[in-house]
Amino acid sequence: MFYREAGDFKTSYQQDSQTFPIRFDRYRYYVVLAVAFGVVPFLINDYWANAILVPFLIYAIAAIGLNILTGYCGQVSLGTGGFMAVGAYACYKLMTAFPEVSMFIHVILAGGITAAVGVLFGLPSLRIKGFYLAVATLAAQFFLVWLLNRVPWFYNYSASGQISAPEREVFGIMITGANAPSWAVYLFCLIFLSLAGILARNLTRGTMGRRWMAIRDMDIAAEIIGVNPLTAKLTAFAVSSFFVGISGALFFSVYLGAVEVGEAFGIQKSFLVLFMVIIGGLGSIFGAFAGAAFLVVLPVALKLVGVDVLGWATDIVAHLQLVIVGGLIITFLVLEPHGLAQLWRVAKEKLRLWPFPY
Repeated sequence: MFYREAGDFKTSYQQDSQTFPIRFDRYRYYVVLAVAFGVVPFLINDYWANAILVPFLIYAIAAIGLNILTGYCGQVSLGTGGFMAVGAYACYKLMTAFPEVSMFIHVILAGGITAAVGVLFGLPSLRIKGFYLAVATLAAQFFLVWLLNRVPWFYNYSASGQISAPEREVFGIMITGANAPSWAVYLFCLIFLSLAGILARNLTRGTMGRRWMAIRDMDIAAEIIGVNPLTAKLTAFAVSSFFVGISGALFFSVYLGAVEVGEAFGIQKSFLVLFMVIIGGLGSIFGAFAGAAFLVVLPVALKLVGVDVLGWATDIVAHLQLVIVGGLIITFLVLEPHGLAQLWRVAKEKLRLWPFPY
């Protein structure tokens, strides 16, 4: 009744291999895009934009990037915050050095620079894996933050060590700075998230994605059947860092506007994105969206219920959030390692057979 495939048949290989082969999924996808682009900008206000929507869009891009590396290729990374910082500072240097260039180009180039840095720090993955690779990427996190904080050239020799985004316009509309309208910032981030989601979906379904998953499942067997571990792992680091760099550039330029590398991109940022991937589901693009939405909405919901309704102290609510997130991570790792994405897949299977028993 709710989710049927009867009469939904394919007459060509192209139809069967499309991103959403089921007609219901395609319609739902089109409806979500139509609402996101055509309805939400007219209803959005500053609170919804700054508290929920813009952070969700930016963190979803970072979660997609980390999911490609960890969920699809099996390379554990704890350096997401450092790579976001590279994207932010690269975007800042490009904005100040080339003020006449479009912000779209700045953000994409910042992602490209981060991809190059990601490949450099992905070289140890050719020799080590598992816990040792996690430690290596953790070292990259601390090194990148230290480097960006200690070399004055990265923040244009500012006395405070802080970088601030200059005001920039796209098609005559301000998207950076205090005067940028919330709907413009939302649409700017939404465009990047939509493109990132489409690109990641097609990459993971193609030849490159199959190589990543072969390395993830058993790297020795993958090498025996012809998969080159060098290109597979380094492309995973490059693509992952590209998405993470874009999220860092957006996080700095259009969301915060001014950042200090140690506070904005510390180790907490790396763990936050990792928790999004774990809760949302490893090896799933939808899981990146679900995990980002959950961890962005959770503190807002706890504040509304705990502080505004129940009258609890703010510090109690903050600690309660840590307890809930920690409990959920343990629960998902033990009971459902594939996270919210797997729960959604199971729900769809039940809807296909409803009202008959499963």
